Amino acid sequence: MIKNSVFFLLSLVIVTSCVSPKVYKDLESKYASLKQENRKLSEENEALLSAKNTTENDLKKLQEAYDKAIAERDKLRNDYNASKSNLDNLKSSYAALEKNSSASIARNSKKNRELLAELEAKEQALAAENDRLNKLKKALEERSNKIAELEKVIASKDAAMTQLKNAISRALTDFEGKGLTVEQRGGKVYVSMENKLLFKSGSWLVGAEGKSAVKSLGNVLAENPDIAVLIEGHTDNVPYSGNGALTSNWDLSTKRATAIVNILRENKAISPENLTAAGRGEFAPVASNDTEEGKAKNRRIEVILTPKLDQLSKLLNEQ
Repeated sequence: MIKNSVFFLLSLVIVTSCVSPKVYKDLESKYASLKQENRKLSEENEALLSAKNTTENDLKKLQEAYDKAIAERDKLRNDYNASKSNLDNLKSSYAALEKNSSASIARNSKKNRELLAELEAKEQALAAENDRLNKLKKALEERSNKIAELEKVIASKDAAMTQLKNAISRALTDFEGKGLTVEQRGGKVYVSMENKLLFKSGSWLVGAEGKSAVKSLGNVLAENPDIAVLIEGHTDNVPYSGNGALTSNWDLSTKRATAIVNILRENKAISPENLTAAGRGEFAPVASNDTEEGKAKNRRIEVILTPKLDQLSKLLNEQ
């Protein structure tokens, strides 16, 4: 048993020492670049969601302004009708009084002129309000059409992601119960593979069964070129104790994520531009590290599939 342990440690030292400082620095630089690109994509996604919320709020305000304009227009119309009725009554009174008193006629004439001036002013106000109402209605229709377009695109993306999730589930059905799960949430599809399916402890070399699972996933991704693929490596909180170029769980998680990327790149139908590898170390656990079961769940690879949002960005920029 001791001889086997010594042989394993010597093998690990030989393997890890093969990674030169230059390669390590290149990987570290690539990781920083990919991390920045991932952050940028996340910020763009958040900006798009924020723009959608802003558009919906603007639509609500336009609807309120539209309703208010309708109420004001109706009030002006009622005032107009009341004034017109009053004017008709005054005209009748004027005709009756004309025979009896020139003084009364003069007073009524003055009152009629005042009412006519008031009526004309209200007619002008009503016309202006109708014009403003038409403009608000047009703006409301334009915003409603824009919202409908955005909702249609989002619904289409969600439907496409549901189909993608189902296709992945079918492709990976042979690996159910082996530490593999497929979920859809927040408009994305998450494929989680525990390390027991992929790696031996402290290693980033993918085993035969794990490689088969990754290739099956790659076959589905090859048929969906409009999907951005982020591969995240995760570990538990047990400090990395190996020797060589790797110094921490963060290094190990990055190396494991890159190993998955390399297997996916063997499928020539997958565009390398769609792939991003990132190491998260022990800093994004999904379970408690106080139990062995929790640690096993935290030692994983997560493949996060995100629809490209070019069409949504174009619609938002057209506003």
